[in-house]
Amino acid sequence: MEEEEEGQPPLMGFYPWAKVDGRSSPNGRPAWGRKRPGWWTQSCPRAPASCSPTVLAAELLRNHGRYAVTHTGDRIRADKNGEDARRDKRRRDCAGLSGSACPEEERMLRVAFGIGVLLALVGGTATQGCVAPQHLVSKLLHRLEKSVKKDEPPNPSVLLAMNLAGARGSNTHKWLLHAIQEEAVKRAHKDMTSGEVALYVLALLSSCQDPQHVHALGQTVDLLRILQQKTDEEMATLEMTGHPKTTLYSMSLDALGLCLSGASGYETPSVALAKEVLSPDSHLSVDTRAVAALALACTYDHVNLHDMRDLLQKALSTVTNGFLNEQEKQHGMIGNIYSMGLALQALEATVKFYAPRKWNCAQAFSVVYGHDYRQPMAIAQVLPALVGRSYMEAADLDCASTTLHPLLSLSPELGTTEVLRAPITVHYSIINKLQGTPFSYTTTVQVPGGSTLLTVLQEAAKENPQTFSFQTEQTSWGPMVVSIHGLAADSEDRTYWQFLSAGDPLSEGVGSYKPRDGEHIQAVFSTY
Repeated sequence: MEEEEEGQPPLMGFYPWAKVDGRSSPNGRPAWGRKRPGWWTQSCPRAPASCSPTVLAAELLRNHGRYAVTHTGDRIRADKNGEDARRDKRRRDCAGLSGSACPEEERMLRVAFGIGVLLALVGGTATQGCVAPQHLVSKLLHRLEKSVKKDEPPNPSVLLAMNLAGARGSNTHKWLLHAIQEEAVKRAHKDMTSGEVALYVLALLSSCQDPQHVHALGQTVDLLRILQQKTDEEMATLEMTGHPKTTLYSMSLDALGLCLSGASGYETPSVALAKEVLSPDSHLSVDTRAVAALALACTYDHVNLHDMRDLLQKALSTVTNGFLNEQEKQHGMIGNIYSMGLALQALEATVKFYAPRKWNCAQAFSVVYGHDYRQPMAIAQVLPALVGRSYMEAADLDCASTTLHPLLSLSPELGTTEVLRAPITVHYSIINKLQGTPFSYTTTVQVPGGSTLLTVLQEAAKENPQTFSFQTEQTSWGPMVVSIHGLAADSEDRTYWQFLSAGDPLSEGVGSYKPRDGEHIQAVFSTY
């Protein structure tokens, strides 16, 4: 291939995914610019003469936002947009240099965990010089792969994280992709929430699969249409009641999934999210603000209305500067250790919204390095940030060049010998003042040191089943308590069982939180 002239896009032969087969995007408009081999393509919208491969390639680049393209007849001019031009200048400035200032040098640090990882990251750059040590990324990838169980529902967040980290060739990855396709066919129409569908869409996008045509078990479903319908339901409930059908976190995932897919329907929830962020009465969690920021940033890049862009920019500036303020106050921590992954992703993907302010990413990363992540969902959220990526890039992985290479062998975790631990005493209370007949019961149980809260609940139910019986459901974050003492959480009533210690909500679920000796845990029936 001839060397590109400065400011010109690579056209002929560079994009094997650019072809014409008469299909269009989910919203009926041209679906240019999605780097997917052979699926989202475009029928000729004008006279046949204007649909030459060169014109098509230029249109793809223009609509993807990377170039400002004009064409008259066979003559084409393509100028890189401001962001790409600045990125290319940084690359030229880094030529021949080494160190944390140069993204290419940082990417090379990750070569040790496999050809597949390196190929996946060739097109990306780590933000402001922060990238995790290769041994940490390898360890987390290893734990993530080991978390995949064939007798448990597949977790789309795990597949999404593996793709963003470049771990695309293992048998685990192949099985997980297939399981996610089957689960989408079986459940998307029935009992999936909008946020679940959105995560499935993101996982499939990052796997170079078409979410409009998910085929498994002899059936085909259109996940984007399902996501649009469920998002409409969220918005309808929000307009009627002041809150969405599920949560603003789910609605943020919805907007992000629709936006990255090139589908319609993301603008309205994005505006609602921006207004919620800017509301003085808003008390959104770090996780919700982080995913909302990713959705708003995607929407900002795809809309032209000045009033909407101004609103989105204000909201993004509020979220990102709020994260930076919180990090400064808490010496690197944003929220808690389990919200750090999404917060880091948001800050890496939204630099222009808090510029010229600088982010001390080394301080934030040091907090993450100090925690031994083992919960699969927590790993899945923090891992993309550790390799300089975010969910924003789920639809932009270079599928044509990211050949499925197996990971280099990851060192297995060292085996541990079961050690008998001294028993600890835990006080446990269940409290309901919200619904039906109020009740409050307390018990004290002894469990081995290092036991999880779930073990405490099981011991209490074993000793007094009539009072402390409970039920759980398996979620991507582990078991979730949905009923205690016969009183069940209800999404329609927006009720749930909240676990507290010394009046503060626990930062982990019952399957991972380990009470201390003498600690008093309260389960309080609450609303959200």
